[in-house]
Amino acid sequence: MRTQTYELNMGPQHPSTHGVLRVILELDGETVIRAKPVVGYLHRGIEKICESKSYPQVLPYADRLDYLHSMGNALGLCQTVEKLMGVEVPERAEYIRVIMAELSRIASHQIFLGSLVGECGALTGFVFAIRDRERILDLFDMACGARMTFHYIRYGGVVQDLPEGWVEACRKFLDDFDGMMETYRNLLVGNEILQARLKGIAVLSAERALAMSASGGVLRASGVNYDVRKAEPYGIYNRFDFDVPLGTVGDSWDRMMVRLGEMEQAARIVRQALDQMPEGPVMAKVPKLIKPPPGEIYHHVENSKGDLGYYLVSDGSPKPYRLHVRRPAFVNLQLLDELCRGYLLADVVPILGTLDPVLGEVDC
Repeated sequence: MRTQTYELNMGPQHPSTHGVLRVILELDGETVIRAKPVVGYLHRGIEKICESKSYPQVLPYADRLDYLHSMGNALGLCQTVEKLMGVEVPERAEYIRVIMAELSRIASHQIFLGSLVGECGALTGFVFAIRDRERILDLFDMACGARMTFHYIRYGGVVQDLPEGWVEACRKFLDDFDGMMETYRNLLVGNEILQARLKGIAVLSAERALAMSASGGVLRASGVNYDVRKAEPYGIYNRFDFDVPLGTVGDSWDRMMVRLGEMEQAARIVRQALDQMPEGPVMAKVPKLIKPPPGEIYHHVENSKGDLGYYLVSDGSPKPYRLHVRRPAFVNLQLLDELCRGYLLADVVPILGTLDPVLGEVDC
């Protein structure tokens, strides 16, 4: 029997679209024929705004891209400008940057995990993940007085050294972190309902992931061993021993499990950084008026959503001539349509959740 398809708007005001994302669904009954993501509802024109701002004024905008991994955004932009200027960052600042970026990665993945399992009905998992994330936000608050958009990593280093008692508080968090991960795995990994919602759903092959320029957990869940921290180490990442978690199937389950593994590896990096961190200054001698020499540069880092890149063109003035951001969440989101086709309407939300989009970064 021939049936008539119909369109259903999901969002932009929807509790499970991870921000103001609109998805136009074409459905045959409850089977998805097409899922078209419509973006732009959070567009702020950040790239264009940066052309009229000085370099120090540009930096706070980086925090507001992937606002769940603000430290990583700022790290990438600072290193881009520093490479163009030839600035050498003090050793202690390099370690502090790594610590902050990896703690931010854990906090971001806790939001991913809590949101995904909560949307599948495991609300206890959401509460546990958000509760544990508060411990990291407390550490950020101790270091810079902010909990979400920090402006802590600056050109040449970090704005100030770690306060007294911070390292001890961080070690206490790491001591408790193994128990947190055990709770996540006991509560969620063995959950038969969660397995049924994610295993074998929305399989993405390694070939297709590469063809669509996917990165981060989405790419590695398909078995592709690519992490910018390993492939093109930036900062001091080549000094740390850590593994790159990989999936085997490339389904929604693998995308969740890879990020669980990444949380453990991030904590492993933080432990090493705390043990190795030397004393010394935390800020290089950077001129008050930052004027990179004329030229262009591209620099990328491994953020919680994937491969985050900055393309910067300088004309020698105190303002960027052009700044373009390669946003991994934006690139990964293009996969939503093909991953949803043939599945049920109820599968759309967890499939979207495993792509882990943040609309601040998608819309830019």
